[in-house]
Amino acid sequence: MPKILFLTTAHRHDDDRIFYHQAKALKKEGYQIKISSLSSEFQGAVDGIEIESYAVLEKSIAEKRKILEVICEGYMPDIVICSEPLAVISAKKIKRRKKLSIIYDITEWYPSMRMVEQFSFPLNIIHAVKFFLIQLYAGFISTHYIIGENTKKFPLAYFFPFKKSVILPYYPDDIYIRQNIKTLKPGEITLCYTGQFSEEKGIGNFFGAIDYLRKKRPELKISILLIGGSRKEKDEKYFSGLLRKYQFENVRIEKPTSFETFTESYADVDICFDLRILNYENHHCLPIKIFYYAASGKPVIYTDLKATRQHVDVSQFGFLVDPQDSYSISDMILRYIENPQLYSEHAHNARKEYETKYNWNVIRNSFLNFVRKSLE
Repeated sequence: MPKILFLTTAHRHDDDRIFYHQAKALKKEGYQIKISSLSSEFQGAVDGIEIESYAVLEKSIAEKRKILEVICEGYMPDIVICSEPLAVISAKKIKRRKKLSIIYDITEWYPSMRMVEQFSFPLNIIHAVKFFLIQLYAGFISTHYIIGENTKKFPLAYFFPFKKSVILPYYPDDIYIRQNIKTLKPGEITLCYTGQFSEEKGIGNFFGAIDYLRKKRPELKISILLIGGSRKEKDEKYFSGLLRKYQFENVRIEKPTSFETFTESYADVDICFDLRILNYENHHCLPIKIFYYAASGKPVIYTDLKATRQHVDVSQFGFLVDPQDSYSISDMILRYIENPQLYSEHAHNARKEYETKYNWNVIRNSFLNFVRKSLE
């Protein structure tokens, strides 16, 4: 059977999309699979999938490219599935020596704001243009595209419309889901936020809405579950400031869990939130945990993003909101509290929508067929 190599710089070797969905699906079809990452340290095999990964993100671009090129040379795959431009460019060398397909799995907005935020004007503009040209070069080298959502088609699907592509969202496999549809308890509510504790990701908007909620209903017992952490020092200071400002009584902070236990970690909450700020990049990036929340049977309150509107009918199991309108968001929570029937309807709808539209089995065969045809 053909040999398939996954190359990634920014994702771990056990990334949910790469390892738990794509690689495992291909392995079941009999393909030889190898995953190589520059974000985590592991060498060995897991579930029959070979892994050669190194935690070397601090190294120079030239050094990282050399590592990936050596891996490609040693494995000599028939297909390389790449998650970032550097991975695509690193696979170019063996493309000259062996006829192979390079599939660019476009799941990130590139260049992202975090790549240029360290530069002041006008250097940030210059670097943004540079990164954009690198993205175009990676698109030129690639033979096929997997695109995470429609809003990420630009620019490559427009500059290279003749290249074959497939839309492949981040739908979950049910074997990783803990379903727990709740019934609201009178006088109580448990609210959940997962991910980065940063201003950009909306932890401040989340706290602001809860503050209004407790002012409107001081007798209500509000419990808060936070799963995640701060990656940067400025985010840690921001989050610590929020805790001091609001002084919530019932706050539980948990570290990020493994992928297999993610839905277990928030099983007992009532509503899940994502209130990231509105900006151009966020509008084009679909917050993928919405599918896991739906699979778990959790109503959601999410920022009204273009990508979310295009891919998910949230009205069936939650609300899309202006993330900075804390007063209105607190009203959305009260709608559930005052109308338990609406909550129950949205909770059951969430699971139903997942089962019929947003699960891995819906798109698994289109992924496998796309990879199979890329060998022709």
